[in-house]
Amino acid sequence: MGRTLQNTMINLGLQNACDEAVYQLGLDMEELEEIEEDAGLGNGGLGRLAACFLDSMATLGLAAYGYGIRYEYGIFNQKIRDGWQVEEADDWLRHGNPWEKARPEYMLPVHFYGRVEHSASGAKWIDTQVVLALPYDTPVPGYMNNTVNTMRLWSARAPNDFNLRDFNVGDYIQAVLDRNLAENISRVLYPNDNFFEGKELRLKQEYFVVAATLQDIIRRFKASKFGSTDSVRTVFDSFPDQVAIQLNDTHPAMAIPELMRIFVDIEKLPWDKAWDITKRTFAYTNHTVLPEALERWPVDLVEKLLPRHLQIIYEINQRHLDHIASLFPNDVDRLRRMSLIEEGDTKRINMAHLCIVGSHAVNGVAKIHSEIVKTQVFEDFAELEPEKFQNKTNGITPRRWLLLCNPGLAELIAEKIGEDYVRDLSQLTKLHKFVDDDLFIREVAKVKQENKVKFALYLEKEYKVKINPSSMFDVHVKRIHEYKRQLMNCLHIITMYNRIRRDPAKLFVPRTVIIGGKAAPGYHMAKMIIKLINAVAQVVNNDPVVGSKLKVIFLENYRVSLAEKVIPATDLSEQISTAGTEASGTGNMKFMLNGALTIGTMDGANVEMAEEAGEENLFIFGMRVEDVTELDRRGYNAQLYYDRLPELKQAVDQIKSGFFSPKDPNLFNDVVNMLFHHDRFKVFADYEAYVKCQEKVSELYLNSKAWTKMVIRNIAAAGKFSSDRTIKEYARDIWHVEPSDLKIPPPNEPRDAGQDKTPNGTAA
Repeated sequence: MGRTLQNTMINLGLQNACDEAVYQLGLDMEELEEIEEDAGLGNGGLGRLAACFLDSMATLGLAAYGYGIRYEYGIFNQKIRDGWQVEEADDWLRHGNPWEKARPEYMLPVHFYGRVEHSASGAKWIDTQVVLALPYDTPVPGYMNNTVNTMRLWSARAPNDFNLRDFNVGDYIQAVLDRNLAENISRVLYPNDNFFEGKELRLKQEYFVVAATLQDIIRRFKASKFGSTDSVRTVFDSFPDQVAIQLNDTHPAMAIPELMRIFVDIEKLPWDKAWDITKRTFAYTNHTVLPEALERWPVDLVEKLLPRHLQIIYEINQRHLDHIASLFPNDVDRLRRMSLIEEGDTKRINMAHLCIVGSHAVNGVAKIHSEIVKTQVFEDFAELEPEKFQNKTNGITPRRWLLLCNPGLAELIAEKIGEDYVRDLSQLTKLHKFVDDDLFIREVAKVKQENKVKFALYLEKEYKVKINPSSMFDVHVKRIHEYKRQLMNCLHIITMYNRIRRDPAKLFVPRTVIIGGKAAPGYHMAKMIIKLINAVAQVVNNDPVVGSKLKVIFLENYRVSLAEKVIPATDLSEQISTAGTEASGTGNMKFMLNGALTIGTMDGANVEMAEEAGEENLFIFGMRVEDVTELDRRGYNAQLYYDRLPELKQAVDQIKSGFFSPKDPNLFNDVVNMLFHHDRFKVFADYEAYVKCQEKVSELYLNSKAWTKMVIRNIAAAGKFSSDRTIKEYARDIWHVEPSDLKIPPPNEPRDAGQDKTPNGTAA
């Protein structure tokens, strides 16, 4: 979520009043804002997307709730020591959190372990361990519409009789100390992005948030007029018409068997009725196609922790496979491929398959990704129910990612096209008529220059590095992962360095290359990549021949509040994942909206950005998905590129020989070995096209006016990438609710008693 103060002032229309009031007290608002800790309760794009969605849902007047875990420790703070990433605990609650309100009156029990007893009256889950879920509510204000929604985060608490009620021999002290075991559930965020780690505590977290949330939803449903018993209809007949639950990836997939357990075991609905309601309630968003990221929980772990849920999953699977067998008799391989249970060394539950079978809608997050989901990853399921599969291209909130972080540009745009674009970003197309307006071109360039100077000052103050604000700011910020190919950027830096040294007199367009992002603590290769970037920076930044022509900076502890500073200052946005690997990306959109140009592959939302702005207004290079597929068919041989490209060979040899690690020449052996022998993401295959494309970038940067005109065309084409548009599509195509742009009267005005203050419809 990042910080809340400035976002709240903007959405409430109070920023100027607050700035003035604080100034009158002899304080500086910007200084105050810097004191607030980021709420870092997610890992990367998926978590930040949820935050943008909450802002848009409130702004569109949807009765929506965001549910999650109130981690005591969020994503680790990253320190760089001697070029290595070192993790520190993110004790973000140390000074308290003024935005949250504990709601002990809504505390709920969550059960674990135990066993299942079957009788004539049905199944009973008994002898369980109980953990209490204490909700904390954070307000989510819409933009200037007097709507405030709720983000409800659950914290784990041990019940007061924990370890004291059962055959306890009287070690009272130990029993109280053991309360920590239960409360550890909400202690810390698992820091993996795009990687599945099958740990018991993680599964506990996933079930904890799901069980508490579903109880909360059902309590609210029963308390409403819709849940009241009708003499004809079952209490839950209207449930899917009043409740929509969107599964943000497979992490909350246990919600499907949990809702079935509630309906069948507790509410005593017949299976078929319960299953119909469940399917119509859930929809699933897929966020990645990387096989190592797909959740596959071991059956024996689920059996131990959630024995009744395993039985329900088996029953769901049996009925699912019976259906497939009736449609495709004797096709045992299809049954194996489509089963929720994977046989092998250890039997596992494929959570994506569970989500597809248990949902009425499945979507990818960019056109190209949704196509891959349909035709490759889940092709058997899409063949069965093509109407279930949709696309919902991701978006970003223009409140945080333009108004808040780039007020200079936001104001400049408002001067030209009015202020309405903040709620309807498609209006940015009106900027096309100013693309040849010399004054506007100069003003856009001036705002960018001011942002660069401000960021350069920040870098000098925080990191004691001096950079040249007139150089091109070439920025690559995102989680560190092989598929995102920070290594390819690194090879380009080395290539530029070698070119400067080879011919120091030759004209070179000065660059400051900024790379930032966190590596999962257990991801060895990602940590080596960070060390390599820092080792290269050490050499480049201290070579007198290079001077101020080329500087390399690794941006420590990349997070939302730092993104808000670096993105408005960026000239060139690096979006260079191997085609077919980045589901969408959202950083790409933030840079586009903030006046950076994109160098990128035809991957994720880059494809649609090129479609909106015109491919000639992005620097697109490299293999397309078809080329990658063809190269896989032929077999990727890294050695071929190394032998054919002298500059690539030189760069790789320098890494290999210890040119960047003279004290330990073998330091980067693992990296080099990977690049030659098991590079799934084909860095060498795109290197030549990337370097050539970067030459075109430098050439255009020399022509400031032509560059800025391209920037304006990009900003004018960024309207599609508002999360408001994304949420409208979810609302209409999946949740079946109508967004309302009605402004609720402010609390100081009396309401019209005759008017229903909430429009009828689903709560998402």
